[in-house]
Amino acid sequence: MITPTTRTADTDATSARHLYITRHGEATPDESGLTPGGRAQAALLGERLRGIPFAAIHHGPLPRAEQTATLMSDALDGNAPLIRSAPAGDYLPYIPRTEELPPETADATLERLARFPDAEREEGPALAAEALSRFTGPVPGDTPRHELLVTHNFLTAWLVRAALDAPPARWLGLNHGNAALTVIRYTPGRPAALVLYNDMGHLPEALRWTGFPPGLRT
Repeated sequence: MITPTTRTADTDATSARHLYITRHGEATPDESGLTPGGRAQAALLGERLRGIPFAAIHHGPLPRAEQTATLMSDALDGNAPLIRSAPAGDYLPYIPRTEELPPETADATLERLARFPDAEREEGPALAAEALSRFTGPVPGDTPRHELLVTHNFLTAWLVRAALDAPPARWLGLNHGNAALTVIRYTPGRPAALVLYNDMGHLPEALRWTGFPPGLRT
């Protein structure tokens, strides 16, 4: 297993990166695409972000993320390139050891993670490390960069955990609603700043909190 580390500083990085992260819109039960509500969520978030000069829209390879990115791109007038990549996909970024978890929940948590497909467990840590390298940290040049990442709940949690410099196992327990907005700013010489987290202000009440376990909805 790869041990996660905080992204090392790039000596040529002289400008801020603004990373806008969202989980895909609400998916159909078979996860083959978006529900009508999920399509509406994606379009509404795209409208909210219209006017931001995105350099790229990164998205994972699964249909629900790709469709969300395309709908958002349409709402954003389609100026930024759509970039599909495995590091933006759905996988387990880190499998904690028993001693990293609260004793009263450790066994249940590890049993739950063991039920995920082998590929997501085995390939996840390397993809998570690549995601940190590719999507985070300041950037070279004199112009701040704005990038949009359309991904899944687990990677969103992993990037937020990294921005807060929290222990690796703390990605567990962070949840993100469908088409909610998280923004992280990476400024040279400063810690990463979590500007927004799980913001649903662009969604009407009926389209909020999808993707959350019922007990965690407000």
